[in-house]
Amino acid sequence: MKINAQRIAQLINGTVEGDENAEVGSFGKIEEAQKEQLAFLANPKYEEYLYTTNASIVIVNDTLELKQPVSATLIRVTDAYISFANLLQQYQQMMQAQLKGIQQPSYVNASAKLGNDVFIGAFTYVGDNAVIGNNVKLYPGVYIGDEVKVGDNTIIHPGVKIYLGCIIGSNVTIHAGTIIGGDGFGFAPQENGSYKKVPQIGNVVIEDNVEIGCNSTIDRATVGSTIIRNGTKLDNLIQIAHNVEIGCNTVIAAQTGVSGSTKIGKNSMIGGQVGIVGHLQIEDGAKINAQSGVTKSIKQKNTAVTGSPAYDYTSALRSQALSRNLPQMEKRLAELEKLVQQLLQEKIGF
Repeated sequence: MKINAQRIAQLINGTVEGDENAEVGSFGKIEEAQKEQLAFLANPKYEEYLYTTNASIVIVNDTLELKQPVSATLIRVTDAYISFANLLQQYQQMMQAQLKGIQQPSYVNASAKLGNDVFIGAFTYVGDNAVIGNNVKLYPGVYIGDEVKVGDNTIIHPGVKIYLGCIIGSNVTIHAGTIIGGDGFGFAPQENGSYKKVPQIGNVVIEDNVEIGCNSTIDRATVGSTIIRNGTKLDNLIQIAHNVEIGCNTVIAAQTGVSGSTKIGKNSMIGGQVGIVGHLQIEDGAKINAQSGVTKSIKQKNTAVTGSPAYDYTSALRSQALSRNLPQMEKRLAELEKLVQQLLQEKIGF
């Protein structure tokens, strides 16, 4: 599908500088783009490629001052990076809008309710009394369990499994291989040293505008719900345990694990490979550095922590600065001890 510069400018509120009829059919990085591809320039470090690129159209900032002529048609916008992201999103939506209907082989239970313009890919299973909203895209190999609800405009990528009774909101994206609603890790120790499984009869609720990366797992609650609030973004390979609640617009990077019944506030930022123990309260706006181990509740809003066990980020930086100076401090201490010995010898005469 090709589109010209004039139409692109309309989509992103930009101004064309050059040939309004220049057309592109795909995207490329500014240093690699070829003819009939669109690129963008947001980072000044890449400006040199603007003068050599083969791209037909380049999105640039309004403030860019050209140092030499360019062959590409430019579209000037307030923020090139954001405009490029918006354009990619619109392009993706146009491509996905073309997906409709039910591919075979697949199974859709007679009691399931399907909205308008739904796409169900081959080898997909939709269970008893499931409800699939309008414009939902279920890619091949998706499993939708009994009584699952999926909101409008949600995209579920290949191989995702959503267990019994879980609720997925609108405008949610779940990437390949993720499992929603598997049993929480609940086992009661017995007197003989064995463990008895505690039935996990709750569900998972994922609110609107959430994105979940590949191969993540979100466990169903023992009772009640494991909840991912509106606007939260989870990276790949994340484990969310039973009865966890994650607040609105929180972002969590890859390989992080959150143990059972922990509550994380809104607008928090959690780095990769963070481990959070169970039954904690993490207040709004927390910032947890990568590879931190959180063993205690974070009770003040907008607190930054690092380390294992995690503690105040500013204090950690001071400790690191001190540790770097330890060899020099050891040398100074040895010199002071030597000086003290000399003064004592002079005072007592030996």
